[in-house]
Amino acid sequence: MAASCYRVRIQQPAGSPCSYYSLALPINRARQKQQPLVSDTMSYGGSGSSGGRGGRRVEYGRTYVVRPKGRHLATIVWLHGLGDNGASWSQLLDNLPLPNIKWICPTAPTRPVAAFGGFPCTAWFDVEETSLDGRDDIEGLDASAAHVANLLSSEPSDVRLGIGGFSMGAATALHSAACYAHGRFTNGIAYPIALSAVIGLSGWLPCSRTLRSKIESSPLAVRKAAALPILLSHGRADEVVTYRNGERSFEFLRSSGFQYLNFKAYNGLGHYTIPEEMDDVCKWLSSRLGLDRSRG
Repeated sequence: MAASCYRVRIQQPAGSPCSYYSLALPINRARQKQQPLVSDTMSYGGSGSSGGRGGRRVEYGRTYVVRPKGRHLATIVWLHGLGDNGASWSQLLDNLPLPNIKWICPTAPTRPVAAFGGFPCTAWFDVEETSLDGRDDIEGLDASAAHVANLLSSEPSDVRLGIGGFSMGAATALHSAACYAHGRFTNGIAYPIALSAVIGLSGWLPCSRTLRSKIESSPLAVRKAAALPILLSHGRADEVVTYRNGERSFEFLRSSGFQYLNFKAYNGLGHYTIPEEMDDVCKWLSSRLGLDRSRG
């Protein structure tokens, strides 16, 4: 099998914590099953000074679009991790054997990040620690979830819609899932679109402490939560968002009424993705969105 090239963002050995250069790596899917494809490429954690909260205006970066190679059946917004941009994931997604999916890969705003002592990076929301126990930047989460919903709002009515992401992008996708089920953002504004699939790789569940009460607030929210397919996957060797945080996210979602859940664990996998994991994502999407029944 011929090797494919994926562009991976690599942290520079010197300079700021959000400074990168790019390196094209050949990935032979048959022989290099454990090579990382896309990563946050940075370690972070703990708390720092506050940044990016309190009504700060942010501007989103460039959006990259991967057009479907076959009949357009689904559109998925895919969200990158902290310090990255939409370009690296768009290149990976373009190589997946999912010809009926249109991928939209936006770039997060550059904002001060508390985990870096206020140093600015591309981030979907401000974060102090990458766990369920950290303080939630609800304003930032709602703003990014609204941006994602807006990107999906102009898609054709017969196309299924989904949201996926890696690390902080996964956290934003799961927040969007909660907003969809609840029927509104945390700020009370109505959530405008219907979701058919949500994927979170190496991420965590924001606002977990209030999720159950939101879902149980109405019978409609209970029904929507129970019917929404969600795939979570996590590496057991993840040193950035620990495996236990992935497990706890699954447990919180399940106890809050999200019944259509799949959780996959990968031995030896750190804070990056590998072909085996992306193969599982492809199989799950094909099954949940009915793509395996498509003929081009």
